[in-house]
Order: sequence, then C-alpha cells, then structure tokens
Amino acid sequence: MPAPVQSLNLDGIPALLWGAPSDHVFLFVHGKMASKECAEAFAGIAAERGWQTLSFDLPDHGERRGRGEVCDVFAGLHDLQIVGERAFSQWKAVALYACSLGAYFSLQAWADRPFERCLFQSPIVNMEHLVRSMFQWFGVTEELLEREREIPTPIDTLSWDYFQFVRTHPVGRWSPPTHILYAAQDNLQPRAVIDEFCAAHGCALTVSERSEHAFMAPGDEAVVEAWMRASIPGV
Repeated sequence: MPAPVQSLNLDGIPALLWGAPSDHVFLFVHGKMASKECAEAFAGIAAERGWQTLSFDLPDHGERRGRGEVCDVFAGLHDLQIVGERAFSQWKAVALYACSLGAYFSLQAWADRPFERCLFQSPIVNMEHLVRSMFQWFGVTEELLEREREIPTPIDTLSWDYFQFVRTHPVGRWSPPTHILYAAQDNLQPRAVIDEFCAAHGCALTVSERSEHAFMAPGDEAVVEAWMRASIPGV
C-alpha cells in the first residue's frame, strides 16, 4: 500500500515526506537519472515497519532539472548536509537508504552520522576506480583531462576537479550497520571492490547473480523488494 506523502522544501531542495507521523525516519538518496518519487515502493515497506521516509531531488534531477545545476560531489555534499541537519534535528532515530551515486554522496557527507541502519543498493564505494575505468573506456588520460579540465563522455562529463577530489578523498570511516544489495553483473563496481568495502566495514552483503547495476531487468523488482523487506527493521 502506498505511504501517505506530503511535499516539502528544504532550503530550496524539493522533498517528499512519506508515511504516518513517527519519530523514526529513513533518508532516501536516489541514484543518477532518478528522483525523489522513486522512493514510493521503499517508503511503503518502511511505513509498514513504522518508519517515515524523507526523499529529495539531487541537483539536476526531478524538479531541479533545467536549473543549470550540476550533480557533482561538491553540490551533492552541500545538499546532503542540509538534509542531514534537518533529519537529525527533527527525528529521534534516522536510518539511510541510498542507491548508486547517492550511496557515494552519503559515504562522503555522512561518515560521522549515527544512522540506526543503512541500506545501499548498487553502491559506488570507490569512485576513483569508476573514473579510471571511464578513462579506459573512452580513451582519456590524466594529462588530457588536466589540460581540458572537462571532457564529455556518453556516460557523464569527466571533470579534473571532481577527479582530484575523489582521488584525495577515498571513503574512510563508516560504522553504521549496513546492508548492501549488489548485482553480480555490475559494470561500475567490480565484486572485489564491494568485497573489500564489506570486509573493512562489516557490511551484510546480498548478491543477485543475474542482475545488472540498475536492477531493471525482469525479476529484479522482486529481488529488490525481498532485500528491502529483509533489511528494513521494525520500530
């Protein structure tokens, strides 16, 4: 059953608050090409367990498309700090769901936040590895990127400043209890990268052998739902 929903504005960030009033809330951070509305299925399950869900549009996503914003790590961290301050000041207990790029932003912005539990779907946990993979895919070198500063690719625009950030800010501390859903056919983060992260941070790992990064193939919806139901705690 869909959770009740109300629209919010968090210092200019369009957001949705799902579920009946509760002192427990999940922050929902979507991935690339998604939006705050993508939280609907998750929020319905969370509401059954007594949690509200707060979802919001990342820069250049959802209601924020066409504003001239860039969805990079600098803008992402700025927005997540705003949302985090609101959530931890308003709710007694805060948990986190984040997908793909949203997980990377969360790991960078919220390393010191005391989340009750974290759910990561197809997380980017090593952005430098992904950027260097893009170098190989599209014939880009560090020297070329430094000279050009930005290079468009079919996936995203490579940025020298972004690359310098991810190279000098690898994911470090992360202590909340974390459950990860990983697609064995993920072409953005190899299994070895995910295994290393899980070993370093004590994460519970669920692997879907036939799925790809986006979990959009037939049967994937049921896989994701089963993982959510197994991972979202009751209040």
